[in-house]
Amino acid sequence: MANFIFGVFLILVLSYLSNRVTGKATVKEIHADVDGKLKELNKPAVKTIQSDDGDIIDCVDIYRQPAFDHPALRNHVIQMKPNFNFKEMEFNSKNGSSKLTVFQTWQKSGSCPKGTVPIRRIRREDLLRAQSVQQFGRKPQEVVLKSNTTIGRFPSINSNALALPAIVNRSAAILATVGANYTGAKADINVWNPNVESEDFTTAQVWLKAGPNDNFESIESGWTVNPQLYGDKKTRLFAHWTKDSYKTTGCFDLQCSGFIQTSSKIALGAAISPISMELGQQYYITIGIYMDENTNNWWLIFGNGITIGYWPASTLNVLKNSATMVEWGGQVYSPNVQKSPHTKTAMGSGKFASSLKGNACYMENIGIVDFSTQLQYPPAVTTLAEENYCYTALNHQDGSESSPTFYFGGPGQNYNCP
Repeated sequence: MANFIFGVFLILVLSYLSNRVTGKATVKEIHADVDGKLKELNKPAVKTIQSDDGDIIDCVDIYRQPAFDHPALRNHVIQMKPNFNFKEMEFNSKNGSSKLTVFQTWQKSGSCPKGTVPIRRIRREDLLRAQSVQQFGRKPQEVVLKSNTTIGRFPSINSNALALPAIVNRSAAILATVGANYTGAKADINVWNPNVESEDFTTAQVWLKAGPNDNFESIESGWTVNPQLYGDKKTRLFAHWTKDSYKTTGCFDLQCSGFIQTSSKIALGAAISPISMELGQQYYITIGIYMDENTNNWWLIFGNGITIGYWPASTLNVLKNSATMVEWGGQVYSPNVQKSPHTKTAMGSGKFASSLKGNACYMENIGIVDFSTQLQYPPAVTTLAEENYCYTALNHQDGSESSPTFYFGGPGQNYNCP
């Protein structure tokens, strides 16, 4: 057994070495890098909770969380709650009355005391799976092609032309709207656990964006299956941000400074359950992202009004004024999208959008907020699937629904997506 463990560790070290820029790091240097990063990420715990699923949740003093490592937040005073009534950011819809919401697995094993925030502990093996310590917790380095190179160009929406840039190693199926001043967005997101290959990840999420296509700012949240980051194939709640199209800034959850958590109840990056079943019971999470117009901080609201925390205006540029684009839907990150053989990583439930409720992943109660401060269905939307034979998108409405339901997803590799 000892030889086996040593062999696994040696493989991880060699993998880590091969991805270092110089390729000359020693084992001692690797240990120093990893130990330094672990100390930076894992703040001292007031209480520790061992989750049934293997996660360790540290209850960290709210003022000692990673956010305060950011230079712009050194003297920041935490805003403990938003200056708006998030209950008003809800639809009175019969669609929501029969939905069953999920919980986080760690919550069965304990709770964090007031004045602390639950943070999923990062382990040595998590860092060794990353391309480098510096890249840990980030989306992969993407190549975003020039703004005039687009994956699709659509008729104008809200009197604005919508042109999305081509992104290497990503395939998306989305519903989108573009305008001048969005100050919020939400959706009820159907929860699944799709197949994901080990180097890939998949998400179902809400994005708010601003800035040029090839250098945008984005704040986003939803669920993901990401074995490279989390070390397993569980469905997990996540949040992410970037100020430069994922080039050098931003990260998932609290794995870098930039998001201030206020909730003692929800842990970003922790597993969620139950999961929807094909032709069976459907479960969902509600994600809302809203700007506080008094502070310009962007608040992340989960479920029935739990304020998880916020992205501070002081760490943003164009987004601290408003968002100009909102997207809902799914994405698959893989080196094997848009080529053959295609990845088998699925999006959503793994079924195409046309299979509808009970089979396909969907979003309901989709809404935006503008400076009218009223939650409303977007006045104009369009759908896009970058690889329509691999993953599809469908905005569908029947007579029993007050607003359309957006379906998306697919299996990845199949007969028509070789």
